[in-house]
Amino acid sequence: MTSPAGPPATGGRDDEGQRLRLLAVTACPTGIAHTYMAAEKLAQAAASRGIEMKVETQGSIGAENILDDNDVRHADGVIVAADKDVDLSRFVGKRVLTVGVAEGIRHPEELLERVRSAPVHGADAAGGRPAGPPPDAGRERGPVYKALMNGVSYMIPFVVVGGLLIAVSLALGGHATAKGYVIPDGTFWAHVNAIGGIGFQLMVPVLSGYIAYAIADRPALVPGMIGGWIANTGALYDSEAGAGFIGAIVTGFLAGYLVLGIKKVRVPRFVQPIMPIIVIPIVATTALGLFFVYVIGKPISWVFEHLTSWLGGMTGTSAVLLGAILGLMIAFDMGGPVNKTAFLFGAGLIASGNQTVMGMCAAAIPVMPLGQGLATLVRRGLYTGQERETGLAALFMGCFGISEGAIPFAAARPAQVIPANMLGGAVAGAVAGLAGVKDAVPHGGPIVAVLGAVSGVPMFFVAVAIGTVVTALATVALVDVSGRRGRTEGAGAVSGTAGPAPAVAVVPDPARRDLSPVGAVAAGAAVAGAGMVQGASAGSTAGEAGTVAEEAPQDAREAKTVAVDVPEGETASMDIPAAASETDPTDIPAAASETDPTDIPAAASETDARDIPATAVEADAAAHGPEVLSGGPEVLSGHLTGRTVRVTLGAVAKEAAIREMAELLARSGRVADAEELVAAALRREEQGTTGLGEEIAIPHAKTDAVTAPVVGFARSAEGVEWGSPDGTKARLIFMIAVPEAAAGDEHLRILSLLSRKLMDAGFRERLRAARDERAVLSVLAEVG
Repeated sequence: MTSPAGPPATGGRDDEGQRLRLLAVTACPTGIAHTYMAAEKLAQAAASRGIEMKVETQGSIGAENILDDNDVRHADGVIVAADKDVDLSRFVGKRVLTVGVAEGIRHPEELLERVRSAPVHGADAAGGRPAGPPPDAGRERGPVYKALMNGVSYMIPFVVVGGLLIAVSLALGGHATAKGYVIPDGTFWAHVNAIGGIGFQLMVPVLSGYIAYAIADRPALVPGMIGGWIANTGALYDSEAGAGFIGAIVTGFLAGYLVLGIKKVRVPRFVQPIMPIIVIPIVATTALGLFFVYVIGKPISWVFEHLTSWLGGMTGTSAVLLGAILGLMIAFDMGGPVNKTAFLFGAGLIASGNQTVMGMCAAAIPVMPLGQGLATLVRRGLYTGQERETGLAALFMGCFGISEGAIPFAAARPAQVIPANMLGGAVAGAVAGLAGVKDAVPHGGPIVAVLGAVSGVPMFFVAVAIGTVVTALATVALVDVSGRRGRTEGAGAVSGTAGPAPAVAVVPDPARRDLSPVGAVAAGAAVAGAGMVQGASAGSTAGEAGTVAEEAPQDAREAKTVAVDVPEGETASMDIPAAASETDPTDIPAAASETDPTDIPAAASETDARDIPATAVEADAAAHGPEVLSGGPEVLSGHLTGRTVRVTLGAVAKEAAIREMAELLARSGRVADAEELVAAALRREEQGTTGLGEEIAIPHAKTDAVTAPVVGFARSAEGVEWGSPDGTKARLIFMIAVPEAAAGDEHLRILSLLSRKLMDAGFRERLRAARDERAVLSVLAEVG
């Protein structure tokens, strides 16, 4: 660890004949483009002023160009441009300026001036907590969401390991008894089950602890974990059931914000060193623990007792109604007081000879993990890779009646998942009650039916299946609606399809993409003369666009007319000057615009702009050889080729632009599912804009919708509003897509290469000035 540095410089070293030495650290939540762009901007600004600067980047690929002890010792100041936590302890005694990463991109020169008078970072600053960006740093997600997701990410391994060990031990070593599913003491499988149980015991405290940690850093970890343990131990507050994962979320946030409050208390300097390791954890843990036991715990105990009494009074009511209510309760908090009330109520009636109530509970118990697991299979595009893996584990756990398998999904998306779980649980319980399903052991899930503890087995499985499907479909619908609402708000209510087309738009049919050289030239000529097409409907949409006829003159240079199919099936013809075909086909778009001032690329995009550049590139290949289609110069290891370059992007809104870029990438032959690629890119935009400023956007996605890494580039004349930090519209747009399995360093390498190179104003200008795909490829070859 870097030792504390000496006293800060006065800021006048450059006036004394010595170069000013500055350090910088850049980082963003996703750890990719903004990190490297801010680093490049700061380095360029420093070089232009004769300032010596070293920049450390903390990206997803790991920390690069790391600042060592010697760097810090001789530095006059440190700029931290980050939208995530950066450890400042190594900069004690140095002037440290902390800003958002966007400031490093937008105002690097200003930061170089401000750091000279920045406050000196001391050992007591913020209790030793890593620095984050200021409130106006432009974080895309609020602190509550980020803290919750931090807790969920650390909890998932405990759920998966604990749940799978319990499931395997029950399957291979358990026996159905009147007391439930029992594994004989002292056996191998009993020990495996116990290990899995420890995982489940730790699951709730870990969720609580890492929520608190995300809010207030290390001093909050102990209060959060102990608070979570207390929340899950009902005996501490006279309750037969703990508060479960919902209680853990509550204690996590309480611990985090309590520690933040304590940190603001001024204490004598001699006490400050022990504040984060002794005072804060002890005070916060004691206060939170007693508060939960005496204030929060009592209502939980009261709810448990009264729910039990209420259910006891319902035993003579409709079996369907009772089953629905029990299903709702089982699905609500998965191990919490409401769930435990329903479960223990059903288990208690087994001894009195009433096995029907437990049958209702047994049918509802597996619905949550099975439904959530099924949802990750039905709509893979709505979930991250980690969530899909958790979904598979949840399916396995559901088969063994372990409802906790759904907790990671409920904790991450409570507003969508909990209602869906409750709906599916209610349906399963009601169906089981209607069919009179009985369960002789206090356990649930398909495993009890397979081993003979259930009577009415066929209807038991019907109830579970219906409840699972209802849960999965409800979850998918609610998550999808929530995602669409977020995208609509972010993109200004942009629709997912092209709008009505102007009167003139003729594009080649995608099914006829494989054109011969002669046909390709004729198709290119058709685009050039598109402004003269007569009879196209002014209201035609992308799905109604006409197609180029297969017949083409043997000699394209003699072509005068080209027949096309129009939406109504009528034939329209357009005159094409012979000279047009005699020119370089890459000039066709320009010729078209001179023939008819209508903005043909924009019009075409309303119909199917994604196909028009294909004709230009293919026409160029016909005239000059196949090197354009094969990519010309080697660009980004061959991931970007002539097929994935477009000189004119038609879309004017972000979602439409991403959709158009996805279709552009599909021309490479590496896209298996264009719609899934679009969905993955839009999900990435929800995490934070990929608009980088300087009229640049780099949307990207890690998804199995592509079979190999592929990169596309397009220019927008009007610009697309992308939410860039500097407020500029995106005119230079790259799209990167890589498969999940190949995502790793290759994905980040491409992004970092592009991000750094795009900070070169001359490079950007050459990209804007490139007249056709061939020229664009030549410029992009500079990237590597």
